[in-house]
This record gives sequence, structure tokens and C-alpha cells, in this order.
Amino acid sequence: MSRIIVVSNRIGPIEEGKAAPGGLAVGVYEILRATGGVWFGWSGETVDQTPQAPSLQTQGNIAFATVGLGRKDYAEYYAGFSNATLWPLLHYRTGLIEFSRDSLAGYLRVNEQFAAHLARLIEPGDIVWVHDYHLIPLGAALRRRGVTQRIGFFLHTPLPPRAVMRTLPDHRQIFGTLSAYDVVGFQTADDADHFSDYMVRELGASRQGARLALDSRLFKAGVFPIGIDPDDFARTAAVAVGQSATRRLIRSLGERPLVIGVDRLDYSKGLPFRFRAIENLLGQHPEWRNRCTFLQVATLSRTDVKQYRELRAELDAAAGHINGRYADYDWTPIRYVNRSFNRNTLAGFFRHARVGLVTPLRDGMNLVAKEYVAAQRPEDPGVLVLSQFAGAANELESALLVNPFDVGGVAQAIIRALEMPLPERTDRWRAMMETLRRNTVRDWARRFVESLTANRADMRPAALSGA
Repeated sequence: MSRIIVVSNRIGPIEEGKAAPGGLAVGVYEILRATGGVWFGWSGETVDQTPQAPSLQTQGNIAFATVGLGRKDYAEYYAGFSNATLWPLLHYRTGLIEFSRDSLAGYLRVNEQFAAHLARLIEPGDIVWVHDYHLIPLGAALRRRGVTQRIGFFLHTPLPPRAVMRTLPDHRQIFGTLSAYDVVGFQTADDADHFSDYMVRELGASRQGARLALDSRLFKAGVFPIGIDPDDFARTAAVAVGQSATRRLIRSLGERPLVIGVDRLDYSKGLPFRFRAIENLLGQHPEWRNRCTFLQVATLSRTDVKQYRELRAELDAAAGHINGRYADYDWTPIRYVNRSFNRNTLAGFFRHARVGLVTPLRDGMNLVAKEYVAAQRPEDPGVLVLSQFAGAANELESALLVNPFDVGGVAQAIIRALEMPLPERTDRWRAMMETLRRNTVRDWARRFVESLTANRADMRPAALSGA
């Protein structure tokens, strides 16, 4: 099998034996160990001067290549165009887009810098797998440097419809470069359809069977929903439920069932609507006061961005208002925590929770939903309440699917989950667990690489001169 070059904004853990933090790291690491290769990405450090070459570390047959970002590059490429422009756009939040030509220039500049480093690492016969919205133009930059090897791209976020994509100034300059890839992968069929529609109606691509043709190039859009390792997470949860953190949580709850949400503090996660749903439940259904507890873990994120600071202040105020109105001397309805917990601790929390509340306004996949399902006790599983706008809803159809904007409907779904009899809970859990086992994170990585290997485009670098 060909050697693989994986490119992502950040790379997974380098230390041998260190637990991988998420789906991308698990799937990529496994396939790199099988084939050998290079994992290239930003080191996470800002530096005074742009490095001339990446720093290399090896672990077995994998080389980890990292580069620091200059302070201007960080501000324009990462904090600016990636997170203040593309992130809200891709999550359908056009009113939050902050666009500047300086940040666009920085985004393109860093992708060119990454391409220059990568072109020197790529060998004949390699295949290149690029990840996520930070690196959309990277494939075209590599093609301009004469790279003819197979290059694939996978978008972990949603991709909005053409009308939303067009709100980005110079959108063709960004999204048009996706034609440089042989395979462009998405989480859901809707995302792939939006991509094909944009390419055809906006850029003039034509359909040729399962492929698209544009400027003498053939490329394919594919659907590859990312998974987890459900059996490994189940084993972790079974052990973690007996550890000190989970035992403390259980003691503090008494006999009250736990409703849990775990998210990064981000406006795409719908946390203000979720808090309003809890307020609706307590206000419209007083019989549930002092009978259940909602724990929301919201890890702080992008604290240097104004919208995130405002979101934190809004949630602080909402939690205080709800607790002030409904708390009793021995019970607090919302436990709102802005710290992070390790994977083992969260697995134990999930296993004890009667309801997993995953209600993003828009999400590419949402692996928390899958982890919650995997963590459950087979003999007494909890219930997943899941937003219909999360990519996971396309697979976990036995969850209670909700519209996160309908706070009353979400409140009703929580009550239904709390009251659901064991046979129904068990049937729903088994159906979802079977789905998770059919599409693990390793299956996801293998399927993408197999598709990329089988779908070589007609590579004519001259056709990309204007990409």
C-alpha cells in the first residue's frame, strides 16, 4: 500500500502510548501505522520568524513534521480567516462573519508556505490526505508545485448551500481550489450535494458519471461519516464509572437522574437554546423540579474572539438566572462547568447519565453523541436526545431527534427520555450501537484512503494555474 502523507492544522499526540484526543487522531494514526508515512501540521506555537523547514520527530514508521506560525500568520490565517470567517460561514452563521482582505491574504500565504514544506517531503507513490477548512487551498498550491500524486481532502465541518457559500467575498478563489483534489470527502450526503451544486452552478463544472469535471480535471465528492471506536470507549466507560471522579458525581446527585451535555464553548453548539430548554422544562413542568440535574461541561475556546467572550457572558447569566429562580437549598438544577475533563472521566459521566443532550445548531458530525451511546450500560442504557442538524443524526436515527431552536420540544424530549421504559431504551441503544460498530473510525479512514486510491483524477497542472 502507498505511503500516506496526512496534513491537518494540528496533529495528534506524538508520545507513544498517549491517548489520542479525538476521531481524527485515532483514525489517522492507525492508518499511518499500517502504511508508514508523514503527519504534517502546525506545532501550536507562535514564533517570531517563519521557520525555513519543519521540525521532524519519528515514532516507528511515522514521521511527525511540525512548523510554527509567525505571529502575523497566526492572526490572519488561524484567528482571522479560518476561525472568524470560514468557521461561521460553514456553520450557516453569516451574520457572524468577519472578513478582511488581510486575513484572506494571510490564509492563502500560510497554505502556500505549508505547500512549500510538503512538496519537499512527498515521494513518488505517496498519497496525500488533507484535513479541514484551514487547508482548503493546499491541494491547488501543491499542484502548482508539480505534485501529481493523489491528493484527497476531507471537510470535518458542514458545508452550507451555494447561496450561503456565495456570501463569502472572493468565494470562488477559496472553494474553486477544491477541484485540485481527486476526492473531496464530507460527513453527510447533504454536504456532498451542496458541494456538487456549487461546482456545477457557480463554477460551471459538468457531471461525468460519479465525478465532476472542471477545467480538464476530474474529481469526486464522497460521503465518509467519521466514527469512533465504540468497543474501546465502552471498556473505558465501564472502568471509569468506578473511579473517584464519577463516584463523587454519583454521590452528589443522590437519587436524581443526570442529564449531561459536553461541548466546546462555541456558538454552533446551541448552548443558549439548550439552557432555555432546561428553563422551559422547569417552568412548564414543575413536577420535575428537584428531581433531575443538568450538567453542562463547556470547555473554553477561542477566548480572544469577541463572539466567544459574549457567549460565555450570556451563558453565565443564563445559568445564574435559572439557578436563582429554581434552585433549592439542597439542589441546583444546572451545574455549569467551564473546565475540561479527560476522556476517561467523561466516559464515566456518560455511563451514569440517564440522558445525553447533544443539540448543536449545526455540526459536521458530533462525536460526543456517538461516545455517549458507546458508554451506556447494555442492561440499563440512557437515552440520546440529538439535534437533527448534527451529522450524527443521519446515522443515529434511534435517538430522540429534536429541532434545537424549539426549546419546548427539546424540553418534552428530555422528559420523554427520563420517563422512557427500559425495553424501549434498550431497543434504541442496541440499534445505535450496531450502527457505530458498522462504521468505526478505522473504517472511516480505510474507506477514504481506498476511495482516494481508486479515484485518480486527470491531472493537468496547467489547468490549475488560476486556482
